[in-house]
Amino acid sequence: MSELDVTKDLKLPNTRTSMQEEFEKLGIEKGMIVIVHSSLSAFGWVCGGPVAVIQALIDAVGKEGTIIMPSQTADNSDPSGWQKPPVPKEWWPIIREEMPAFDPRVTPTRGMGKIVETFRAYPHVMRSSHPIYSFVGWGKYAPYILSEQPLEAGFGINSPLGKIYELDGHILLLGVTHDSNTSLHLAEHAIPNRVKVKKGTAMLENNERVWKMYEEIVYDDEPFEDLGKDFEKNYSVIEGTVGKASCKLMKQRPLIDFARNWLIDFY
Repeated sequence: MSELDVTKDLKLPNTRTSMQEEFEKLGIEKGMIVIVHSSLSAFGWVCGGPVAVIQALIDAVGKEGTIIMPSQTADNSDPSGWQKPPVPKEWWPIIREEMPAFDPRVTPTRGMGKIVETFRAYPHVMRSSHPIYSFVGWGKYAPYILSEQPLEAGFGINSPLGKIYELDGHILLLGVTHDSNTSLHLAEHAIPNRVKVKKGTAMLENNERVWKMYEEIVYDDEPFEDLGKDFEKNYSVIEGTVGKASCKLMKQRPLIDFARNWLIDFY
């Protein structure tokens, strides 16, 4: 759909002011801790694009609030596991040798969308240190939430996801579904006897670039959409729209508690 078609599809433009009002109508409150997953295109035409969405979110949670977004860099991983797209085997050692080390200040996100990539460079936003599964955050609790993220458990209990759980934060899905709900990876750590595999990544150790090998579980978002639908049958999820985006707001902790049992039964 062209930009002209998008504008024709709206009576009025989406703006920072209109989206703040809609976020608040959805249930976003001052002081709230929110992990956000988003699709800019789902909003329709936005005056100011991703910057306006971010400003509206900040306005909605206020100076006492906290906004977290996943800022993953899946391309900084071992090329032997790449599928979208795969690369020739003879390239693998070259990539392991030459991939730039993850730098939270400059390494771009991959496949996370325009809102996250814009938020990454937004004033007073900080980023966690995990070379593949980093998070970015703004607000009161961002320094604590992003302060620790073990390499071997990027989505584990001591990760930013675990700290949001501890602080009883919320999940906000903006134009996306549960298959984009990163918090559900936290629940995967409850699955008994989950097989760990060797992973690799380029990172800094003592200010030197190294190719680091480590072991971690294989994260699998394939069942997340069905999991989320089952959760919504039994628990409170606020649904609404911001612009043209279908949105959902929910507490993270009840979802993770439900998901842990659901995934154990699934596997």
